[in-house]
Amino acid sequence: MAVLFVRAAGRRPAVAAFAAAAAAVAALVVPGSAVAAGAAQPAVPSAAQPPVVQNAAQAAPPVYSDAAALGKLLFNDPALSASGRMSCATCHSPSHAYGPPNGLAAQFGGPDLRSQGTRAVPTLRYVLNRTPRWVHVQASSFAERVTDADAAPTGGFTWDGRFNRLQDQATFPLFNPNEMANRDPVKVVAQIEHAPYGARFRQVFGDTIFATPAAALRQAMYAIERFQLEDPSFHPYTSKFDYYLDGKVQLSAAELRGKRLFDDPTSGNCASCHLDQSGVNGAHPLFTDYTFEALGVPRNPELRANRDPAYYDEGLCGPLRTDVASNKAYCGLFKTPTLRNVATRAVFFHNGRFHTLRDALRFYVERDTDPAKWYPKDAHGRVQKFDDLPVALRVNVDTTDEPLTRKAGGRPAWNERDIDDVIAFLKTLNDDYPLDNGPHAQKVAGGR
Repeated sequence: MAVLFVRAAGRRPAVAAFAAAAAAVAALVVPGSAVAAGAAQPAVPSAAQPPVVQNAAQAAPPVYSDAAALGKLLFNDPALSASGRMSCATCHSPSHAYGPPNGLAAQFGGPDLRSQGTRAVPTLRYVLNRTPRWVHVQASSFAERVTDADAAPTGGFTWDGRFNRLQDQATFPLFNPNEMANRDPVKVVAQIEHAPYGARFRQVFGDTIFATPAAALRQAMYAIERFQLEDPSFHPYTSKFDYYLDGKVQLSAAELRGKRLFDDPTSGNCASCHLDQSGVNGAHPLFTDYTFEALGVPRNPELRANRDPAYYDEGLCGPLRTDVASNKAYCGLFKTPTLRNVATRAVFFHNGRFHTLRDALRFYVERDTDPAKWYPKDAHGRVQKFDDLPVALRVNVDTTDEPLTRKAGGRPAWNERDIDDVIAFLKTLNDDYPLDNGPHAQKVAGGR
């Protein structure tokens, strides 16, 4: 296996095999189900992948466990923030595929909603119930690691994979000074206790639950976890592509051309990380392999943190994640996001550098053929490629996988018409496609 993350040739084919296995396990095991020792939990239904519905508008209202019903109220309650105006749903908008409701590079929070975050808000749709735990598989022999190198790390929640449980992922924004900005659990729990649903919280988790704020906070985060896992709106599978996989619709000529470009390992090579094949059990793909990649996205001047020239967001190496920072090969790596509903977004990549899907795709295929278009020049007129990482860490950026292997002045993998077609294909990943279930519905014999 001649792979060294994003530096040695052939990273993606080898990683894809590992990621496919991880995804298969993730489809069967729901992360986040473990809870703190001694915290009693009410019985809840299984969080297995829900059945595909014909149309989201026709789906019956979800039936929640008691914990999940509370979790929905907590998820939408702005009183749980220091400002009193920010809930989980503020950044993870249900009407925007549980992603940001705007095109801001990073959202604003804090006690007065004037503190800017440092990363673009990722979607919560599709990935919560099938994300594997963060892991980095290495050869047991040091000699083998030196000669054969490693697969890329995989899994975990957030851009840097630092959380393995949904409860922990949900807790972080409550106390992040750039988000909900609470100072301690006591205030959060007091808000829950005096909320209109406070009595219901006692009924579900016990009459004395509020006597121990730490336990009450754990149960609140557990409730949010259950809501995210049980509500079908987090994984509706109602896109045109889903119906195409089920043989219910056909893709247009432009959409099919875009898919070929997306899949072609000598062209876009997107499907090597954004997997688009159904699982062995028929599960529809999530368009991510959960692995980590350094793409060399340009530094974003819209982020206030970047006003400090010494500040760098190094992904797995920090500043938010610190437990694996000693491995310099991790620096600059961020998790591959799902591309489902990507055409509905107005902000792209971990630092929100681009605001249109077209520009994000252009950067992807022109990064190396026209670097002066994307990166600044130094005082000597030299293009500073990969300028959002310290110079010593830029070696981690992927230059070995197509289409990231090309040279300045060369031909990019896609022209403008190709990009049009790829966008057409990516739009088929938008949910709530109006499938016609009437007498004129498309019937595609034999499925795909």
